[in-house]
Amino acid sequence: MTDAVKIGFVPLSTAPKGSLVVFCDDGLKLGPATRKALGAAADTIKRAAAANQFKGKSGSVLDILAPDGIKIQRLMVVGTGKSDGPKAADFLKFGGVTAGRLNAASTAVTVLAELPDGAMKPEQAAALASGLRLRAYKFDRYKTKKKDGEDAAVRSEISLAVEDVGAARKAFAPEDNVVDGVIIARELVNEPPNVLYPEEFARRAGQLKKLDVDVEVLDVKAMTKLGMGALLGVAQGSARPGRMVVMRWDGGKRGDQPVAFIGKGVCFDTGGISIKGAASMEDMKGDMGGAACVVGLMHALAARKAKVNVVGAIGLVENMPDGNAQRPGDIVTSMSGQTIEIINTDAEGRLVLADVLWYVAKKFKPKFMVDLATLTGAIMVALGTDHAGMFSNNDELAERLIKVGQETGEKVWRMPLGPEYDKLIDSQFADMKNTGGRHGGSITAAQFLQRFVDGTPWAHLDIAGTAMGAPKTDINHSWGSGYGVRLLERLVADYYETRKS
Repeated sequence: MTDAVKIGFVPLSTAPKGSLVVFCDDGLKLGPATRKALGAAADTIKRAAAANQFKGKSGSVLDILAPDGIKIQRLMVVGTGKSDGPKAADFLKFGGVTAGRLNAASTAVTVLAELPDGAMKPEQAAALASGLRLRAYKFDRYKTKKKDGEDAAVRSEISLAVEDVGAARKAFAPEDNVVDGVIIARELVNEPPNVLYPEEFARRAGQLKKLDVDVEVLDVKAMTKLGMGALLGVAQGSARPGRMVVMRWDGGKRGDQPVAFIGKGVCFDTGGISIKGAASMEDMKGDMGGAACVVGLMHALAARKAKVNVVGAIGLVENMPDGNAQRPGDIVTSMSGQTIEIINTDAEGRLVLADVLWYVAKKFKPKFMVDLATLTGAIMVALGTDHAGMFSNNDELAERLIKVGQETGEKVWRMPLGPEYDKLIDSQFADMKNTGGRHGGSITAAQFLQRFVDGTPWAHLDIAGTAMGAPKTDINHSWGSGYGVRLLERLVADYYETRKS
């Protein structure tokens, strides 16, 4: 796992060295400890702010090199906005914009975690630290040379100066594990497909055993025995055999129903016989963003020892146009016994998920299932890249996902399901077909998946627009975003963990 920064916590009175980051509101007001640390340099901020038209707007940055009156190399002033104080979500942003201004020369950084009206609370400092780590991440391990003007990866030691070091460390510990999970998901999505194929993906998921996660890898023989003809039909065109990985974290009460998360893991998608156009096909290395999220989520929950029983299951395949690949017109039998007519081999992700959903529903009987998949281009036509499309058979689960989506910034938008859409995937030759035509493509894909949940409360997240190549944000400049890890970790934390008495 690539990590660009090391975060530590020190007392608020610690003398800064290297680069110093401080915070001010839209009136350029500084906190008392900040004014004390700056001394005469506080006047430098006022002069520089006037020269640069810096108003202290939320998330804006004033950068001063070699400031007068203080022995530091660089002073960064981050605006917190209106004097009535920032919102909870803003601290993640403040960390992100700070890390975005750091560079390879910023080896030692002190961040005074103080607002104009006093020291940040432990949870605010924790969010600030999370934002720093998330934004500093960069995937550059395959670059052997740097071009002129290209940013080098930041390798900084960042000291957050806080009022209560112990409380800040305690607040950050679980959040640090969640950030680890996001970075793991980003790493998986960013890896090239010649490096990350089904067997290698399964091996990396197996590293969760170090956190006491039970990991079972099912090979082609095992899946054939289970009757997973839908998943195996996709995998059969590749020289790389398919895999299914089942991960279990038992942190809740013995015998409690688990919650379950299922991920589409198409490690590369050519479209199969219904081959895609050459333009941007390289992006199809990211067609396993759902599976990457599930692995990152399982890491986050296990690392922070979440008090809940969780199942994570991922179907891993390559969709290739080999002479053994399935054809349009083929009919396959899923694990559920339902038959599927293949209309378009590029509608492969739903075939993979069909068997994994059925397996999890029948074997584990979970409280709910959430699947994540980079499933359809149609969802980007509908929603762009700021929201994932959500489809659900359960209003309570859907409402909870919407709420935690707003809180984490990993937003979802509920899309419709209904019999008028479901009939579009009826087949004259089999129980169903794997596409319903051009109109409502993301909806008919979800209707297909619903036929395999066996009545379990379920939500499907179509993350085609949010998991890879999404717009850059304050906390992410990576092609693979790690979308879904923070969303689902918050869902579990807020609604499904066993509470302490």
